[in-house]
Amino acid sequence: MEKTIYLRLRHRVQVHPNDTVSIGDIAQIIGFNETISTKIKELPIYQITIQDKNIVVIDIINVIKEIKKYDPAVDIQTIGPTQTLVEIIFKRKKFTLGFLVLIWFLLFVGSALTIMNFHEDVSMQEVHQRIYKLITGKYEEKPLLLQIPYSFGLGLGMILFFNHVFKKRINEEPSPLEVEMFNYQQDLDHYLIMNENKESLKKIDDN
Repeated sequence: MEKTIYLRLRHRVQVHPNDTVSIGDIAQIIGFNETISTKIKELPIYQITIQDKNIVVIDIINVIKEIKKYDPAVDIQTIGPTQTLVEIIFKRKKFTLGFLVLIWFLLFVGSALTIMNFHEDVSMQEVHQRIYKLITGKYEEKPLLLQIPYSFGLGLGMILFFNHVFKKRINEEPSPLEVEMFNYQQDLDHYLIMNENKESLKKIDDN
């Protein structure tokens, strides 16, 4: 009982090139013997090399092997994920002001064209004209009384949809975009695990 440990792999961790990944970096470990748990956390499990590119998958089987090499008598109880995605973070290049302006311009123009094309497809101007005539009884080619509030409402709706004002979140509820990004990340991680696991396992076994 004294040598029983409970091990839970983290889903994703970040390291730098040439780092040595220890078991404590990729897993949460608790046990009745604090000395054994601390020593196991310090055991190296993988050496990052330039050939690894940016993603490495470490399987729980290899973690168990390293722990058994250290002490075969340790009783390992695993819970949670069976693989950890190790993301290698390289030094990011700083963006110039000109590049940021170019990206902002492209996003602005693209968004504006998208909104304009949507309004043209659904004949939004004609809809405003008909609503204005129903309310006032008069035909107006440019019903600014409806178009101006609609424009402000469109911008406010986008803010509420994305749930952010610059870097400040409006409330704790995730936006639909954040939910879709989360689902995309889950699918991407699953794909990486399925495709990278074989190569990572082979490399660890060779070491």
